Amino acid sequence: SAEGEKLPDEVELAIEEELDHAFLTVPSSELGKAARVDGAAMRYGEFCKSTIPADLELKGLKIALDCAHGATYDIAPRLFRELGAQVSAIGVEPDGLNINRGVGSTDMAALRRHVLATGADLGIAFDGDGDRLQFVAADGEVADGDDLLYVLARDWKARGRLAGPVVGTLMTNFGLEQAFAAEGIAFLRAQVGDRYVHRALVDNGGVLGGEASGHLLCLDRATTGDGIVSALQVLEVLRRRRTGLRGLLEGLRRYPQKTVNVRFAAGARPAEADGVQRELAAAQAELAGRGRAFIRPSGTEPVVRVTAEADDAALMEQVLERLATAVRQAAA
Repeated sequence: SAEGEKLPDEVELAIEEELDHAFLTVPSSELGKAARVDGAAMRYGEFCKSTIPADLELKGLKIALDCAHGATYDIAPRLFRELGAQVSAIGVEPDGLNINRGVGSTDMAALRRHVLATGADLGIAFDGDGDRLQFVAADGEVADGDDLLYVLARDWKARGRLAGPVVGTLMTNFGLEQAFAAEGIAFLRAQVGDRYVHRALVDNGGVLGGEASGHLLCLDRATTGDGIVSALQVLEVLRRRRTGLRGLLEGLRRYPQKTVNVRFAAGARPAEADGVQRELAAAQAELAGRGRAFIRPSGTEPVVRVTAEADDAALMEQVLERLATAVRQAAA
């Protein structure tokens, strides 16, 4: 949009409907002109730096980057070096075809190996278009979007920067919700998808939200998800608190969570079956206060996603199997 935000669903649908109809175009001589923006990368880098205190330095910090052979392959290593970090990077050789292939925040194995091999203090992986990120601690453990929301929310609340509720999604780990409750941090769940997180933040006066995938929104710094900007917010907390990533996550207890996909035939609606709804109600009652169980049809393929999480892994597996079995029977 003109405000730099994602278009609402209804606007996108209206545009798609118009494209389905025949329409006239103007003569080529009346088409708009393309204007080159000189120094765009430099200007973007300066914007990213403007989102953190001017005196923040990363000198002495050894950072491993994975740029997914994508949008951040050039700017991210340069920017973190300009801030004083010692940087080693993988996923910085795009050829137009290898984006996200075995690298990036959607495949963390490569960065984990790189962090351990280089003795880095931490690693940061971006996805191909640079709007998502995940961290890797010095011991190789991955910190996903839920972990990073916890780090930022606690710090921002302590410093008075946090406004409104933190917004996650249906898939946000129940352990994070419990941790926020213990800290007195308001939390809301939106539908899965960053556009719905954004809308919930705007509607409720919030500034921080995101998904476990690492798509974070820091609306007091940027209007959309930006992996580099989000990474800088986390690094600011690390430097000011003078601790490692694992130290900032000590108060977060993640609940075991698992999702099973149940495929169904075209036209079937197993999620709405009476037997499934009864089993879902029973599962939610059994997990009350200890976890969650839910089902959601995929918006892109004929499957129902069945998810359960609980403070006990065995309980989670039992509930998940019963609920998935009910969905399979309804889909048969």
